[in-house]
Amino acid sequence: MTEELVLYTNPMSRGRIARWMMEEIGQPYRAEIVGFGAPMKSADYKAINPMGKVPALVHRGTVVTECAAICAYMADAFPQAGLAPPVDSRLRGTYYRWLFFTAGPVEAAVSNKAFGLEVPPDRARAIGYGTYADTMDTLEQAVSEGEHILGDRFSAADVYVGSQILWGLQFGTIEKRPAFEAYGARLSARPAAKRAAEIDNALMAEMQKAG
Repeated sequence: MTEELVLYTNPMSRGRIARWMMEEIGQPYRAEIVGFGAPMKSADYKAINPMGKVPALVHRGTVVTECAAICAYMADAFPQAGLAPPVDSRLRGTYYRWLFFTAGPVEAAVSNKAFGLEVPPDRARAIGYGTYADTMDTLEQAVSEGEHILGDRFSAADVYVGSQILWGLQFGTIEKRPAFEAYGARLSARPAAKRAAEIDNALMAEMQKAG
């Protein structure tokens, strides 16, 4: 069975998160750029991801979709990169907590904000994230207790949490709080983050030029 890592992505998508993770891991991989519209909804691609969305990762015959899952999977598949605490570490719970808090409540809260959807105050307890304000306050706490989610140790959780914060700051779905801006600036300065951005920005420029 092939050991090849194949990332299906598009530079104008959440695939940028997965690209950053691949660069942090430092293993050879092949990127397949999937266009929006017909290519992404084609039978061939939907055989990989029935949602017809990117990113998707194929490794050892296993398909992994969803950015948080890709980050967690890659950290465990390549432990030599040191991007996840050991299973028996007390930090493992913190790592999972903020990785999946961001994939769940934060993603839902910022998506609703982006589309102008507000949960009635009397129904807040019925939705996973409660209120947007509570979600932002909790996210701020997560990034304010150290340089990274795990204190002084960078991990795959930072790739995902940091990507969501940087994206939200850029598009106005996450408030420009000093803690968010400082955290985002620290992560953006990482060599792997810079490499990933350069690759995807160059691809995006080519795609825009073509058409």
